[in-house]
Amino acid sequence: MSPMKGDKIELNQRQLQRYRVMGLVEAGKMTLKEGAEKIGMSYRQAKRIRKRVQEKGGKGLIHGNTGNPSNHRMKERIKAKVLKLSQKVYGEFNDQHFTEKLAEEEGIEVSRETVRKIRRAAGMGPKRKRRGKKHRKRRERRAQEGWMVLWDGSPHPWFGPDLPPCCLMAALDDATGAILAARFFVFEGTEGYLWLLRQIVTQYGIPISIYQDRHGSLKRNDDHWTLEEELAGRQEPTQVGQALRTLGIQPIFALSPQAKGRIERLFATLQDRLGAELGLAKVTTLPQGNDLLPAFIRRFNHRFAVAPRQSEKAWRSVPKTLDVDRAISFHYPTKVGLDNTVRLGGLLLDIPPGPLGRSYAKARVEVRQLLNGSWKVYYQDRLIAKHPSTALQEPIRALRRNRSPAPRAESHNWVYQASAQPIYDKPFGS
Repeated sequence: MSPMKGDKIELNQRQLQRYRVMGLVEAGKMTLKEGAEKIGMSYRQAKRIRKRVQEKGGKGLIHGNTGNPSNHRMKERIKAKVLKLSQKVYGEFNDQHFTEKLAEEEGIEVSRETVRKIRRAAGMGPKRKRRGKKHRKRRERRAQEGWMVLWDGSPHPWFGPDLPPCCLMAALDDATGAILAARFFVFEGTEGYLWLLRQIVTQYGIPISIYQDRHGSLKRNDDHWTLEEELAGRQEPTQVGQALRTLGIQPIFALSPQAKGRIERLFATLQDRLGAELGLAKVTTLPQGNDLLPAFIRRFNHRFAVAPRQSEKAWRSVPKTLDVDRAISFHYPTKVGLDNTVRLGGLLLDIPPGPLGRSYAKARVEVRQLLNGSWKVYYQDRLIAKHPSTALQEPIRALRRNRSPAPRAESHNWVYQASAQPIYDKPFGS
């Protein structure tokens, strides 16, 4: 709005105060020095103001550029392009994320505040409304990288509301907030956690501890006890728990979602930022999503990861004697049958003769399915049999609660879970 309309002059409160003081100075009711103190400026500045008022009256108090477009104002052509991109391409991106994409992909350097003003002026509200939350004291980060890892899974319609949800499983370092590993799976389960663990151990080393919830893949939540467990006074860990124990990693179980707030906030951010990027790339399958993740993680860590309080890292190196593939795999202790075979659900593993034609009938062995699907059988820590890869389907013990005080039988059956995890290479619903 122009400060001058016809012969009228519009002054703001500060300009009006200066005009009144200069009038008192001209009338001899106040010295220029007193007037300068009154309006909060130096004597030399007040002298210049007095001269402009004497020459131009009230117009002398109005800056020459007032009402003119700013030299720093964005060109209308650029503004129109930003708005078009916001509406047609980056509609699912929040203001900050959109600002970053403008610089990275479109070569347009603008501030977040400029983007916000353009969007609001066009009637585009914020992507998420911020609501006040109950005050909670945030847990202090661990001082060293590798001291504690947090991991979890997030079921969500990652590839769009019209496609079935899947689960993004991710792990981050507590000291830095950096994503250490992430991958899409059909559901949250043992395979996903073992995959994350292997990625962490092979790329960074062995962490001191892992902070996790009480998901059934991580903690036994059943009241079924075998005879061996009753005699030992404790339940055997889950497949993931067994791998953590082998690696000497301390599991820490959260008692509430708020207790693992750091990784919960990570998934909230990923549902916003990663979801928008998946939509932009038109990703509809798990393999496509997993192909996009590495580059996204690099950008995410560059922007959001922080420096640890201590530069020394707590990662432990992997012992040379440790077989990582064996340690981080599905683990099944069992007995060899009289026909020198091991049965796991519908799977039959032949055990070849040992040295001098030795039979392994009735021998206790350790059966391992590696994450590539292949099978290996160990007797007294020595590999005695292999089997080609099959689908990663975890056999579980078919145990029932004891309904009488009679002792439980030591024998048990193995069955396959019904929900084997497929790898999708086609769009959902096709």
